[in-house]
Amino acid sequence: QVQLVESGGGLVQAGGSLRLSCAVSGRTFRSYAMGWFRQASEKEREFVAGISWSGGSTYYADSVKGRFTISRDNALMTVYLQMNSLKPEDTAVYYCAADLKPRTPTTVVRAAVAYDYWGQGTQVTVSS
Repeated sequence: QVQLVESGGGLVQAGGSLRLSCAVSGRTFRSYAMGWFRQASEKEREFVAGISWSGGSTYYADSVKGRFTISRDNALMTVYLQMNSLKPEDTAVYYCAADLKPRTPTTVVRAAVAYDYWGQGTQVTVSS
């Protein structure tokens, strides 16, 4: 069983920063492709950022490119989302997800349906 626990959400003013963390249980974390998604009120869940299991490849939604950075620490079994220059439209519940299927070292998974496990989510609220 794989468990994901997000933390680091909160209330921040526009232009501020937050760093989300996602602690993952599972012996083979280093082989999981990981992703961050978000869901704003009355909207569908959307892809934010993804990272390959090697950490060598990343991909970002256009809306966050240049502001958000995804990274992973395989020794700590944690994936991070550094969020800078936050905007009110970034307000959402943020979820991390793990894909356990065999992937190439450079594959970044963007489709929510491809992920096998999800965290419970952490609220990020950006005030104007």
